[in-house]
Amino acid sequence: MSDDELPSAPPPQSTFPVVRHVKPSNILGWLKAGIQDTRQSGLPSLFYGAFFAAAGWVMKIVFDEAYGLFPALATGFLLLGPFLAMGLYDLSRQLELGTQPKLLPSLTAWRTNMLNVGVFAGVLGVILLIWARASLIIFALYFQDSVFPTLTEVIMSVFTFNQPVFGMVYFAVGGFFAALVFAISVVAVPLMAGRKTDAITAAIASIIACTKNPLTMLLWGACIVLLVALGFATYFVGLIITMPIVGHATWHVYRDIVEAETPTKP
Repeated sequence: MSDDELPSAPPPQSTFPVVRHVKPSNILGWLKAGIQDTRQSGLPSLFYGAFFAAAGWVMKIVFDEAYGLFPALATGFLLLGPFLAMGLYDLSRQLELGTQPKLLPSLTAWRTNMLNVGVFAGVLGVILLIWARASLIIFALYFQDSVFPTLTEVIMSVFTFNQPVFGMVYFAVGGFFAALVFAISVVAVPLMAGRKTDAITAAIASIIACTKNPLTMLLWGACIVLLVALGFATYFVGLIITMPIVGHATWHVYRDIVEAETPTKP
């Protein structure tokens, strides 16, 4: 039989991720697993936490006088969090495989699915730019003086109800962008890192995870906001600890919500 007559092997079949239903009580398990992975990983995890903290300090210095843009970039910084935490997902994957977590391989974890990770990062970047622009427009509408308000003035306006409409509009618009990013990314980036899934499939699976577990995902999102707020409240120092916990815990969220892939039979 010639080479042309040899039967060709069937192409590998890609199955859509199976999304499970999870209970809100699972959140405590995810947080415990995140803390445990952070402790076991040690310095590699803290390296990523220090990176998040340093990014916060840099933004604070660069945009010290542009407070209308800084809140957008600060929250936008969180919009890009799922992509920036890929290294933490890889460290958790290494621990899951029973190996000693190493920093160097985690720094290039994105290369195993570079095209799809790049597409997804681009989408998050576009959302960040739109949100930053929207933030400036909202500030311009409600603070029409020639001098831009300071951060203290903004906070006082919100909490003393001098600008109640501004507070409602700003948090409503910001909440929309945050909810959008959370919905498309809660398990998408771990999926792309763990299974080499394409960006569209990963985003759809993430949306299904949210629609199938609305209360659990809502509470998990609130936990993320709380941990990040603690980091911000300590002038970004707390991010050194809280961000690795969130990143590692997100890997376990993905493992709980998405069923393990089964080998495809020829």
